[in-house]
Amino acid sequence: MDLRGRAFSSVYRLRVLLMLFHTTAGITAEQEVENLSGLSTNPEKDIFVVRENGTTCLMAEFAAKFIVPYDVWASNYVDLITEQADISLTRGAEVKGRCGHNESELQVFWVDRAYALKMLFVKESHNASKGPEATWRLSKVQFVYDSLEKTHFKDAVSAGKHTANSHHLSALVTPAGKSYQCQAQQTISLASSDPQKTVTMILSAVHIQPFDIISDFVFSEEHKCPVDEREQLEETLPLILGLILGLVIVVTLAIYHIHHKMTANQVQIPRDQSQYKHMG
Repeated sequence: MDLRGRAFSSVYRLRVLLMLFHTTAGITAEQEVENLSGLSTNPEKDIFVVRENGTTCLMAEFAAKFIVPYDVWASNYVDLITEQADISLTRGAEVKGRCGHNESELQVFWVDRAYALKMLFVKESHNASKGPEATWRLSKVQFVYDSLEKTHFKDAVSAGKHTANSHHLSALVTPAGKSYQCQAQQTISLASSDPQKTVTMILSAVHIQPFDIISDFVFSEEHKCPVDEREQLEETLPLILGLILGLVIVVTLAIYHIHHKMTANQVQIPRDQSQYKHMG
């Protein structure tokens, strides 16, 4: 076999090996996504699951709304006025996702892909007083919207697709191995490609875990947001104070009853000496 034939044979074998490698990699890291929003009792909340090799690797439950400012012509067709579109994440959305050891991603599309949400999560280690600690956080949010979509936008001037991105985001910070839970509303500001426009993302009823899920379709121990913890304390504090007050009242009445019984059983000594002749 001449040199050209050997080279062709080597290249062919290399291509076959590469094809086998990519096929094997696709099998060993097969991922699937599911939209389980129909299981939620809250019509505004969506449930998304990313699974890898038949095991849950990312779970997300949340309600999301986007407040998008956009310009329209005033009645004189000379001035511009700013209107506002309120866009909620709807059920039946298309979902994609990927899981990694230190980086996971969730993508959601709805209304014929007129709207798209991308959330990027990272897990990182840092030194603390007790030693190295690992946490995960939401590090980036991207929202793509099409102002040509007529349901939410009415005669937008700069109609078309725009992209709104977060800037230096560090949200939902949670110890590694735990899920993040927060019922309270949280806002994230996104800078839009539509000039001088800021999109506001409002998250609520959040329960997310993008790493270290132990049981299939089951969140790990919850890490509650500070707002929820404060509200829980405000709800339980009156109950605790009421129990303490009730206990103080019971103890006071018990002491009074015991003291009254003891004093009633004591022999009364007459102060008038003339009464002593009647004693004995």
